[in-house]
Amino acid sequence: MDPSIVRYNYLRHMGRYLIMMKHAFGRPEKFIMYWKETMRQMNDIGVGSLIIVCLISVFIGAVAAVQFAYQLDGQLVPRYYIGYIVRDLALIELSPTITCLVLAGKVGSNMAAEIGGMRQKEHIDAMEVMGVNTAAYLIMPKVIAALFVIPLLVTFSAFVAVIGGYLSSVPTGLITDAEYIQGVRSFFEPYNVFMMYVKSFVFAFILTSVSCYQGYYVKGGSVELGQASTRAVVFSDILILLADYLIAVLLTG
Repeated sequence: MDPSIVRYNYLRHMGRYLIMMKHAFGRPEKFIMYWKETMRQMNDIGVGSLIIVCLISVFIGAVAAVQFAYQLDGQLVPRYYIGYIVRDLALIELSPTITCLVLAGKVGSNMAAEIGGMRQKEHIDAMEVMGVNTAAYLIMPKVIAALFVIPLLVTFSAFVAVIGGYLSSVPTGLITDAEYIQGVRSFFEPYNVFMMYVKSFVFAFILTSVSCYQGYYVKGGSVELGQASTRAVVFSDILILLADYLIAVLLTG
């Protein structure tokens, strides 16, 4: 394929995305409609994802504790460092990144399919004929809900990851209860919590806006809708990983 065509496609998608986001944050027609939709989205994203986030976080902490206990075996590093490493690893990297990657697959694909189905059934066209700002009504509540709920899920994930590390290391005899708690309470930097929330806000915006874009402009039938849902997950994951690197460079440089 001609490189100029590839560049044109990327620029076209970028332009459509920016225009869509401009309309998405336009003035609402009726605040009560947006309020109800935002509450529904917060319930779907938050409560609907709580179990999968809990399961993932438990095993994140458990695997991290076991692996670092193996690495520290026979070394002069104190054993209580296991709790310290599990805590900071969950705060800085694993909880925000892994949680949002999973939510991109669960929440993002659902958003793309929901909006894409409305586009295919011409519900969006009918709403536009009635004078409704469809980009704002369909996208803004999802973005706002995600910006509120996903940081809460990431916070819960970090807490559960520390518990998972405790369950995998203390009862099995890898480390004592006092040592693990000492490690969790040692060398705490509030700046790490700040980085966790910066990542969770950025990742939440990426996974919702990209997924909504893929659904909003879908064309064709069920095959194209499935492809749009797949692209929503793939592009969201790629952009989340890229943003993770950039945030790490900017905030730790």
